[in-house]
Amino acid sequence: MSTTIATRVPPGSFFDLTRSDPELAQLRESEAAWALPFALMGRILHSGTPYAEHARALRSERLTAAGATFDWYDAELPREIAADVNLANYRIVEHTGERRAELTAALDRLSVVHPKGFDRMREFVRGMLWVGLKPGAHASSLTSSSDPALPYVIMFTDKARHHIPPNTVSAKPSPRFLAENLLHEGTHQSVALHIHQHQVFADGYSSEASPKIEIAWRAGQGVARNQFWEIDRAFHATCVYVQLLDFRRSELDRDDLTADERASFQNAYDEGLPAARYLMRELETSNQHFTPHGVELLTGLRRQIDEL
Repeated sequence: MSTTIATRVPPGSFFDLTRSDPELAQLRESEAAWALPFALMGRILHSGTPYAEHARALRSERLTAAGATFDWYDAELPREIAADVNLANYRIVEHTGERRAELTAALDRLSVVHPKGFDRMREFVRGMLWVGLKPGAHASSLTSSSDPALPYVIMFTDKARHHIPPNTVSAKPSPRFLAENLLHEGTHQSVALHIHQHQVFADGYSSEASPKIEIAWRAGQGVARNQFWEIDRAFHATCVYVQLLDFRRSELDRDDLTADERASFQNAYDEGLPAARYLMRELETSNQHFTPHGVELLTGLRRQIDEL
């Protein structure tokens, strides 16, 4: 078995949207393919909520970049879906020419600068929700997000054009920052699929009872959950860091960045590399919570981090 996180969706697997399945076939045949990920959501959550039927109310603007096509969702976000992917305080923002140009530029940039990362996006992302806080919502806006319960779909806000999490913020928007956040969430989706398809964590492991890893660089956020991470959350984060650090290094090796973009990527790289190394060490000391396959994945992550 591979010692790296999946780069392809296994044909015929639960996540194969082209497989023979009555519900998936009905959505494809009725030209509602944008709702396919929501059919999987219903099966993952076992909630009885017909998410795919609710998703039919969405509209899809098709965006194409480097031969890949993505559904950029429009219309009102169904509350039944929003509630179960932590978007109850959000609505889909207007599709403007500026947002369309920036999203297309971000996808194109990723395909040129980090083609391996773009291939991951192509494989594990089908739909995109560009959202914003509802008027009157009393919450801090997310930058980008994804939910293992909703495969193939990623969410992001206008902040994704300015913010490289956790701490790099630019006053000037850039599609290159948006490209990083798209890759961030696409990688989370690939990790979630791999964990669903393979046993990564040892028998008896549960996120609720997991030992916690202290995350010192999140101490200023004031939320206890962000300061102490479960083993599985730290594993997700380490996989994502490996991809993002590779992307940041590729950007920094180019000569077409603005001074602000270069400073932002350099700051994010300098902050991210020690964070990835710290998480790697913590996971290695907790390897009893992994299966033999999970330990192989840790070995692969260690090799990739050492090469950065």
